[in-house]
Amino acid sequence: MPTFIYKVKTRTGETVGEMAGNSKGEVERLLKKQKIRVVSVKKKKEPMFGNPMPSDRDIVVFTRQFATMIGAGLPLLQCLVILTESTDNKRFQGIIKEAKEAIEKGETLAEGLRKNPKVFDKLFTNMVEAGEIGGSLDTTLSRLAIYKEKAAALKGQVKSAMVYPASIVAIATLVITFLMIAVIPQFAAMFEGSGQSLPLPTAIVMKMSDFVVSYILYAIPLAFLGFLGFKKYYDTTGGKRRVDALLLRLPVFGPLIQKVAVAKFTRTLGTLLKSGVPIIQAVDITGKTAGNKVIEDKIFELIDEIKQGKSLSEPLAKAKVFPTMVVSMIAVGEAVGSLDAMCDKIADFYDEEVELAVAGLTSMLEPMLMLFLGIVVGGIVIAMYLPIFKLASVAG
Repeated sequence: MPTFIYKVKTRTGETVGEMAGNSKGEVERLLKKQKIRVVSVKKKKEPMFGNPMPSDRDIVVFTRQFATMIGAGLPLLQCLVILTESTDNKRFQGIIKEAKEAIEKGETLAEGLRKNPKVFDKLFTNMVEAGEIGGSLDTTLSRLAIYKEKAAALKGQVKSAMVYPASIVAIATLVITFLMIAVIPQFAAMFEGSGQSLPLPTAIVMKMSDFVVSYILYAIPLAFLGFLGFKKYYDTTGGKRRVDALLLRLPVFGPLIQKVAVAKFTRTLGTLLKSGVPIIQAVDITGKTAGNKVIEDKIFELIDEIKQGKSLSEPLAKAKVFPTMVVSMIAVGEAVGSLDAMCDKIADFYDEEVELAVAGLTSMLEPMLMLFLGIVVGGIVIAMYLPIFKLASVAG
C-alpha cells in the first residue's frame, strides 16, 4: 500500500504527517473524518535504490518458509507476521503486510497477493487459490518454491549464454574506439611529417580514425535513440512477433530459444496441473511464460480447440512449435492419466538440454570472438607499423 504525505491545518497550526492508503482520495476522506482541514496530500516518492523490488531469491525464500510454517500448523496471519519480520527488503515487507491486512478484512490469501501482480504473478496467485480451495496450501507452496527455484536456474543459464558474448563485443568496441581516437592520430601526425606515401591498409585505418573522431559525438546519441526506437517497436505486438519470429530462425540461438520455451511450458503446466488448476486455465497461464511471442500465440490457439473437447497433444502437433518427441510424450501422459508427471519429466530433460546447449554455445563463441578481436586489433596495429617498417627498409 502506498504512503502519502499530508499537510493539514489544526487549531495549533499546520502539521505534516504520513499515512498509508490505496489512493489520495482515500487518505483525504480519512483525514476529513477526523474534522481536520486538509491543505495537501501527495504520494511519497520511493527512493530509487533504497527499496528495490523483491528478487527471485526473496520470493523463493518467502514461499519455502511459508510452506514450512503452514505445514507445521501455524495460523495464516501469524505466518505472515513472521515472514514480514524475516525479510530485509522494506518494499517486500510492505507487500506482505498488505496481504495480511487483506486477510484481516475477510479476503483470501490469493486475493491479498493479487494486489501486487508485479511480485506475485497469475501463476503464483492461481496456484495459491487452488491450494486454498483444496485444503493443501502447504503442498502447493512447496511446489511453487521448487518451480521458482528451477525457473531461476533456467533463467541464469540463459543469461550466462548471453552475457559472455555481449561482454567480449563491448570490450572489443571500447578497445577499437580507444585506438581510433587516442592512438592512431598520434601515428598520423608522425607519418605526415615523413613525406612518404602510405601503404593502403594504413591509409584505410587512418581514414576510419578520422571518421570516428569527427562523428563520435553524434554516434553516441544516435545509438541511444536507435536503442529506444527498437525498444518501443519491440513493445508493440506486431514488432515483438516479427523480432521473435526472426530469433527462432537464427542458426544457433533459435534452437536454444525453442528448448527454453519447451522447458518453461512443460514445467509451468505440470506445476499448475498438480495443484488442481483446470487444464484450460493452466494453458492460458502457461502461454504467457513461453518467452517468445510466436510460441505464445500458438499456445493460446490451443485453448479454443481444448474447449471443443480435443486433447492437448492433438492441436499441439498441428501448431508445430514444439519437437515431435515433446508432443508424443504429452500424448502418452494424457493417455495414461499422468500429464502433470510427464510434463515434469519433459521439463527436467529440457533443462539439461538447455544446460548442454549453453555450454556448447559458450565453447563455440569463445574462440570465434577471440579470433575476431585478435584479427581486428592485430590488423590495426600491423597497419600502423607498416610505414615504420617501410621507412626502416629505406634507411637500411
